[in-house]
Amino acid sequence: MTTPAVAVLKRALPHASLTYIVEEPYSRLIEGSPDIDKILLIPPHQGVLSFLGLIRRVRREKFDVVIDFHGGPRASRITWLSRAGLKAGYELKGKGLFYDIRVPRHQEGAPIHSVENHINLIRAAGIEVHEPWPRLTLPAARKEESARIDKLWADRGLLGARVVVLHIGAGNEFRDWGAQNLGELAACLADRPGVRVVLVGSGQDALRAEEIRRHRPESLLSLSGELNLIELRDVIGRAALFVGPDSGPMHIAATTSTPIVALFGPTLPANFSPWQARATLIQKPLECRPCKQRRCVTEDFRCLQSITVDEVLKACLPYLEIVASPDSSL
Repeated sequence: MTTPAVAVLKRALPHASLTYIVEEPYSRLIEGSPDIDKILLIPPHQGVLSFLGLIRRVRREKFDVVIDFHGGPRASRITWLSRAGLKAGYELKGKGLFYDIRVPRHQEGAPIHSVENHINLIRAAGIEVHEPWPRLTLPAARKEESARIDKLWADRGLLGARVVVLHIGAGNEFRDWGAQNLGELAACLADRPGVRVVLVGSGQDALRAEEIRRHRPESLLSLSGELNLIELRDVIGRAALFVGPDSGPMHIAATTSTPIVALFGPTLPANFSPWQARATLIQKPLECRPCKQRRCVTEDFRCLQSITVDEVLKACLPYLEIVASPDSSL
């Protein structure tokens, strides 16, 4: 979600050297970016000595400005200890002293999209920026990655099919639509002429994928745990449609031209909709939304569970150029 802000920053300061600090598993997402001059990699789990070594590396760079787009415990401490001339970050509880300039992350009654919030951090640092705001971007697949997906497409009989990529992961129970709903939707889509459904998720979703595939084992394909993030983007980019909850893969889908049907439960599209993407957003107008995803006040996760398979299917069909017959049943 930061690539538009980074592009805006480079456009405003074309001669500045931009360094991006990122955890190793996600460095591939910015690899080769024309807007980034240097990348500092950090391990996902870091001990005290390793962290102190990182701070020494950061201080050697003698940054004029450090902007913390993340706001997490480690990111805020890196910013605070960087000795940069100016430190900008979000107004977060307990972190008021970490930054010289603070920007509210949320405003009552006036939701701000996460991408625009990142751009507001740049503005707050005194850097003049101008619209239009760029789209989300990811690096192109490497030759071997594209070749692997080419082979997969051919071997699995996906050539010529209208492929629907269905993200079956959730991240937490608040964003989990449930295996039953996912299975019913996948079966309904797979029953349409010329449609193949590809299930994607992490390795932890592999068992769920097999449970879902039992609905239509011959027409549901699981790639859960088999793709890196750039390969996932390649798969989505070849598909006719992406369907899933508000999640990382949804934002990866927004970097392609593939349309999106996104399910929003505890979060709001005003903050996290697929940026500048062709999308249908499904949500329920409940007073408990948005929530901090710590405890469900209704204890039944109704923000997501009240979305029906019928609603999602009807949102999908126009993108597949399929008209449901009046007597069709789910």
